Amino acid sequence: MKHAELVTFGSSGLDRAAHIRGNADHLAQVRAHPQATCLLLWRGKPLVQGEALDRLGLIPITHGLVQNGPGGSIEEPVFLGLSDGDPVFALDISGWSPEGLDMSQVGAFFDPSEQQHPDLPTGHVFAELRRIMTRLSARDAELAAAAKAVIGWHETHRFCARCGAPSEVSQAGWQRSCAECGGQHFPRTDPVVIMLITHGDSVLMGRSPGWPEGMYSLLAGFVEPGETLEAAVRREVMEEAGVPVGPVSYLSSQPWPFPASLMFGCAGEALSREITIDPVEIEDAMWVSKPEMMQAFAGEHPVLLPARKGAIAHFLLQNWLADTLD
Repeated sequence: MKHAELVTFGSSGLDRAAHIRGNADHLAQVRAHPQATCLLLWRGKPLVQGEALDRLGLIPITHGLVQNGPGGSIEEPVFLGLSDGDPVFALDISGWSPEGLDMSQVGAFFDPSEQQHPDLPTGHVFAELRRIMTRLSARDAELAAAAKAVIGWHETHRFCARCGAPSEVSQAGWQRSCAECGGQHFPRTDPVVIMLITHGDSVLMGRSPGWPEGMYSLLAGFVEPGETLEAAVRREVMEEAGVPVGPVSYLSSQPWPFPASLMFGCAGEALSREITIDPVEIEDAMWVSKPEMMQAFAGEHPVLLPARKGAIAHFLLQNWLADTLD
């Protein structure tokens, strides 16, 4: 694909400096670096700043919230890497309880609420990443996605999966180790295929139950153990829409930290236009022509809403319309 890594959360060239993670001396040196900063997260929401909330609110590693913060799913900062040579860390402070917190919006699919910690500068707020992801630079988006995914993993993997004993953080936050049985556990990433299935000048779109009216997207599904990406594409499309698929090719990928997926964007050629949906899998599916999709992207289609900006579905459809797929 001609613009494969321009997708939201795509690679910005961050130097993850993995060789530092297991070296205590090197890790101490980067933590003592005068330009070392930390990205705070609260209940999965990164700290951002700016009038448009379009920049990460990175704070010095020496800040009191980093050194003696309220705690969260991990007790020490995760080393994210070197951004233009400067060390960047991430830390969860979900143990903080904002005064008068309204929980009705927190954790919602599109949480509009913002939280301001009293020890942080005015304008530094915690905001839902889905809401602001398209405003961030490529580097800030990559840092936010990595931080959200790895800290979310720590939250749900505090115990050894082999023996059940409490595990300990190691490798600068990129591993958990069990002192009881010697087990070593690493952040998980779940592979998901998302498919641009075409037949002529039309693309197959589907919707899940409970989605807002008019919201359709490309079909998608998890890759199963022992399965290739191509096989997963054909299986998922057949299961959800009853459409057989012939040739399959890879287009682009997107880290999707909600909570821990890696989306593999693929193209597939449908062998039939006949749709037979599985109502357990999806609510509806339909073929949409290029002119109709252009209407949807312009906000002028009477039924179909445009795909959500920032998601790989929007990225793939946009490039399909622009004829910039390889």
